[in-house]
Amino acid sequence: MNQREAAPSAADERVLQVVAALARELHPRRAVRTVTLDTRFDRDLGFDSLARVELMLRVERATGRALPEEMLARAETPRDLIDALLAAPRAAPAPAAAAVPPAPSPAGVAEPSQATTLLDVLEWHARLHPEQVHIVLAQERGAGLEEQSITHAALLRAASAAAAVLQAHGLQPGDTVAIMLPTGADYFSAFFGVMLAGGIPVPLYPPLRASQLEDYLRRQAGILSNCQARILVTMSEAKAAARLLMTHAPGLRLVVTADELQDAGARFERPRVNADDLAFLQYTSGSTGSPKGVMLTHANLLANLRAMGPAVQASSADVFVSWLPLYHDMGLIGAWFSSLYYGVRLVAMSPLAFLGRPSRWLWAIHRHRGTLGAGPNFAYELCVRKVEDSEIEGLDLSSWRLAFNGAEPVSADTIAAFSRRFARYGFAPTSMAPVYGLAECCVGLAFPPLGRGPLVDSIDREVLARDGRALPLPPEDPRALRVVACGQALPDHAIRIVDEAGHEVGERMEGRLRFKGPSATRGYYRNPEATRELLRGEWLDSGDLAYTVNDEIYITGRAKDIVIRAGRNLHPQEIEDAIGGIAGVRRGCVAVFGSHDPRHGTERLVAVAETREQEPMALEALRARIEETVMFMIGEPPDEVVLVPPHSVLKTSSGKLRRQASRQLYERGEIGRAPSGAALQALRFAWSGALPQLRRSLRAGVALLYAGYAWSVFWAVAVCTLLGVIVLPGLSRRRKLGQLAARLIVGGTRTPFLVHGAENLPVSQPCVVVSNHASYADALALLAAFPFGFRFAFLVKRELAARWAARVLLERTGMLPVERVDIQRSVQDAKVAAQRLRDGDSLVVFAEGTLRRTAGLHPFHLGGFEAAAQARVPVVPVAIRGTRTVLRGDQWFPRRAPVSVAIGAPVPPPASADPFGAALVLRDAARAFILRHCGEPDAAA
Repeated sequence: MNQREAAPSAADERVLQVVAALARELHPRRAVRTVTLDTRFDRDLGFDSLARVELMLRVERATGRALPEEMLARAETPRDLIDALLAAPRAAPAPAAAAVPPAPSPAGVAEPSQATTLLDVLEWHARLHPEQVHIVLAQERGAGLEEQSITHAALLRAASAAAAVLQAHGLQPGDTVAIMLPTGADYFSAFFGVMLAGGIPVPLYPPLRASQLEDYLRRQAGILSNCQARILVTMSEAKAAARLLMTHAPGLRLVVTADELQDAGARFERPRVNADDLAFLQYTSGSTGSPKGVMLTHANLLANLRAMGPAVQASSADVFVSWLPLYHDMGLIGAWFSSLYYGVRLVAMSPLAFLGRPSRWLWAIHRHRGTLGAGPNFAYELCVRKVEDSEIEGLDLSSWRLAFNGAEPVSADTIAAFSRRFARYGFAPTSMAPVYGLAECCVGLAFPPLGRGPLVDSIDREVLARDGRALPLPPEDPRALRVVACGQALPDHAIRIVDEAGHEVGERMEGRLRFKGPSATRGYYRNPEATRELLRGEWLDSGDLAYTVNDEIYITGRAKDIVIRAGRNLHPQEIEDAIGGIAGVRRGCVAVFGSHDPRHGTERLVAVAETREQEPMALEALRARIEETVMFMIGEPPDEVVLVPPHSVLKTSSGKLRRQASRQLYERGEIGRAPSGAALQALRFAWSGALPQLRRSLRAGVALLYAGYAWSVFWAVAVCTLLGVIVLPGLSRRRKLGQLAARLIVGGTRTPFLVHGAENLPVSQPCVVVSNHASYADALALLAAFPFGFRFAFLVKRELAARWAARVLLERTGMLPVERVDIQRSVQDAKVAAQRLRDGDSLVVFAEGTLRRTAGLHPFHLGGFEAAAQARVPVVPVAIRGTRTVLRGDQWFPRRAPVSVAIGAPVPPPASADPFGAALVLRDAARAFILRHCGEPDAAA
């Protein structure tokens, strides 16, 4: 970092202020990035040639120095201008530029507070702290330990390589890409690679057990179909299973391995990514039903990270040791993204490494002096029950200042047992931090005060079940239900508890937890019905039941999991915990749910428990103990106890019970049934996708036939038109021939075509027709829409004249070629265009400059508008809709789709003596009309 970058001078600041002011003036609706010495005028700020001319003038006025002419073309950044100013002579006195607030500088900033996207965060760290270790991958190899360090710069390089390969495979901005990879370097680079390429990552968990292959494939197929993923990134070992998914996911076109994404020689084009763009889709774990894709924007994620960080006093001095899976919000956002944002070192382990030997997590905290760690309640329970004293001799956990416990109901017994067990190894009981969050709020919603430790409330379970009141009882009372507090809502977020009518209830009254805040999702991806259930005005329904005491949140269960029996609300979690404590039952592998009983109009209480017992007498004795335990708890036995072998109770990828799915298996009589072999499951799954695959093949064949037919029509008309343009005398006749040819192509290809507002074109006087540019078919759409007798000339890029046929059309139809690269030539072309207008010709301009594959209306260049201002002629805005579907940029496969052309009323030039100011007024008016009618989002916002 040079001296000026670390501390910009007063002269530097003046130039940065001028650049920032012009950027805001040119793009008033866009959140302009912080302007630094190395901000690029074209890529970062969207300055075209005329905007650069205006910038030079303003810089000269602000600094009192004359810039050399060549800087108009050479200057790419403010630094280039400043270097030229140092050697420039002092100019004649000029009026002072208007004062604007100074652009903030990243120098000395402890976190990327100006970042608007996750990509900004990574690039900020890679620029300022390139060699700082971001991730340490810790992997057990036999008796030893292998660790791999990943710096910010290395992650950005690997992600850039992955982005280039994905773009080479046809990934377009806004496309979804599923990532089915285990924890490893490939996951991190693939995730950000998708983002850098403009795609939307969709994390999936990789297959684990062959015995559940069919259930796994069906769940992933449902996610892939919903998100319409075009590409699936996976590991080599899972490629065969991944290809089976293609028969059930219509949009999935490519399965690629992580190794295939690393091509160091490939280059990619970085699309613009905005704060309100989707960052990724987080599919809920499906513990209460079908998985749903939570839409999370960059703004949502950064708001959540910026709220959680101060709540835990996160800093670059922290070390986060995590085994949490990266396909789950707690691991992805809570561990990785938060570590990235605050410069925390992340020590990442495989979830399987932890599950196989929980002591590995504790030893990793010891070795790396971890300060932060997180896990669901079962992780702490696993450490209590599975870690032997002999495994942890010499263990030191004194560095562990915060142990987050969330993602599932927190057990008061578990956190007490963990604190007791590991206190002699340096773990402080005040470090345990029960938290509350959900994917619909990114990950975090409520955190407890630092250093307080767990807060447990003992209440009467009978009163809670009967009346929904959290009536306090002494902890030793046998009727007491112990509920753990999860803290208070994060800053700028709010929580309230409401009854079934939506009215807020008082303290110690159970109800549905609703929340709002900047981290809240706007809904579920392509699932309007579920979104309607989620949104309640400005509030979102969490689906959780809770009560409050002194603003502390106490979670009592899931609303959909409640079993209603004889007017009582029974919470399955407490019953499951009690059954799990019986000898012979696998703890954490019990599902309690209600099954509707139509004869009695209530629900049957069913308990499904895993056990390794096989002897009939032992099973009967175990069933009796379960009935006795439930009878003691709720005053009546369960209607049915189902004992099943290990791995029969369905769980989500994060280990949560799938009660509703288990209920469905029970009602179909399939619970506990021995699974088919993996080969048979794969065959059954593939067979069920054969018919949809046949339909898709048929549709693809029809599309191919239409494409061939459309090109036949086009070339037949185009060849005849070219010959006619060559031989026909008179510019007017040749223009009419071009319009007739366009109408023949539109009709011959049977394209539904509508024109609105044709009467707005001023046939008797010149104007500038300004249109959006979405496809190569746009020119045909305009030609077909223009009335005969309208005198016009297209402004086209000069490069087209390099080909013989295009050059003939340019010369014989009066088109006006303009320069895009040579800035001085471009300014001269604007003057020529203004003269053509004065001579009576109308000009047709694609104001975006060039077409892009990305959907959206991009910033407009000023050339056509300044020509209109100089010639004092109106601008007619034209919005073309549908051509991007007919023929997307950079591809030559036409499809049949409706096309419409909306022609707006002429916009007269304002009575301003300043052509630049008048051009801005004309541009804003035309762009507003086109944005309303083109059917695409604002890519400049």
